[in-house]
Amino acid sequence: MDLTDEQWEVLEPLIPQPPQREDGRGRPWRDPRDVLNGILWILRTGAPWKDLPERYPPYQTCHRRFQKWIEEGTLAAILEALAEDLEERGEIDLSECYIDATFVAAKKGGRESERPSGAKVRRSWRFQTALLFLSPSTQRVLRRTKSPLLRRLWRVPS
Repeated sequence: MDLTDEQWEVLEPLIPQPPQREDGRGRPWRDPRDVLNGILWILRTGAPWKDLPERYPPYQTCHRRFQKWIEEGTLAAILEALAEDLEERGEIDLSECYIDATFVAAKKGGRESERPSGAKVRRSWRFQTALLFLSPSTQRVLRRTKSPLLRRLWRVPS
């Protein structure tokens, strides 16, 4: 399920325009809407980047743009805009939302679980997604929820 035209109208102003070279050389950038649809497909399915279907731009393009948008705060702005749009249209009630993230790693063939090295965890797209949910702009949207778990985690006053 890709972004609708209505959703794209909300998000398009939040996505930076690709840089234009003065000499007109270089490969043209892929359509940001297609790239965002590919990124959302990966986040929705949990599949590895290399399994991105061919209807989307190459996985390398989507992954590179995902990392760039995380660093620039673009994805945080997108998440906040989508949440606010859904709330305004009455399609989501932020007082009934909760987020659960579990990370369990086990060494293949071993009996005991082993925590992966810090480098592997930090580079994963799951960690990047967690950073997105922990960003200040996302917290502003999520603070409106009435979940007791959220209050405990972020110490939101009752």
